[in-house]
Amino acid sequence: MIVTVTPNPSLDRTYELPGLVRGAVLRAASDRVDPGGKGVNVSRAVAAAGHRTVAVAPLGGPEGALLARLLGEHGVEAAGVEISGSTRVNITLVEPDGTLTKVNAPGPEITPAEAGRLLDTVRDRSAGADWIACCGSLPRGLPSRWYAELVSRSHRAGVRIALDTSGAALSAALGEQPDVVKPNTEELAEAVGRPLTTVGDALGAARELCGRGARSVLASLGAAGQLLVEPSGAFFAAAHVPAVRSDVGAGDASLAGFLAAGGTGRTALAAAVAHGAAAVRLPGSVMPSPADLDPSAVTVSADIPVDLVLKQQAP
Repeated sequence: MIVTVTPNPSLDRTYELPGLVRGAVLRAASDRVDPGGKGVNVSRAVAAAGHRTVAVAPLGGPEGALLARLLGEHGVEAAGVEISGSTRVNITLVEPDGTLTKVNAPGPEITPAEAGRLLDTVRDRSAGADWIACCGSLPRGLPSRWYAELVSRSHRAGVRIALDTSGAALSAALGEQPDVVKPNTEELAEAVGRPLTTVGDALGAARELCGRGARSVLASLGAAGQLLVEPSGAFFAAAHVPAVRSDVGAGDASLAGFLAAGGTGRTALAAAVAHGAAAVRLPGSVMPSPADLDPSAVTVSADIPVDLVLKQQAP
């Protein structure tokens, strides 16, 4: 069983457009609403794979009620913590060539009392869990050390914890030795304070995070693949994806596959890449089911392609 923690969840509305023209009235070819937030997406992918999962999140207003209902429809048990603010709504615009334009709302401010209830709910719902996955940015009202406190509490309870966040929240949590951290290229570069041009650069940065406390690092390197650095060694995996429909939630699907496959070693890394490759071929933030996976397309090796150049993101 995997418990996810999403401090700033959302409703994700996705519109597929024939083209994006500034200042024009546009008609969408399709639209959909999905429960969103990184941890919520992890729970959806875990449920799609047939495993039990509980999604802990602050929920407020009619938007929070709708999110909880949608989670139930996806087979996810929602453990909502009632808050006075309203759950945010994010917008994604998808063009035919796969270009995404995203508008993410800031979300509500969490009060100290609500923050305490959120920690208590994680404690109560994680008894017997195989993993706790803490994912996403911290909303207003939560201090940068909030994840660090959650990692510390989880370890005292004997539960392994995966952390997918960035910036000050990631730096503060490293000292509590999260079992796995999952940055993407940009987050990894930010964490070490230097640009990453090649897979070799990413390997050095991941090892640096291990030196700062992370027990293992699962780094998503975009189209290049994924890198796993852990005490047993380092591994690199990739899968060819002929066309990308939407990459929203692909990293979350990867983390779900990794944890559901045990959260360590080559097999878990292969599952992570298979889930991520399947997710980018689906619309919006749809999470892949086992029928969408193609494990045969994934290659895993301990021979790291250190000279492989990483695709640079637009500023």
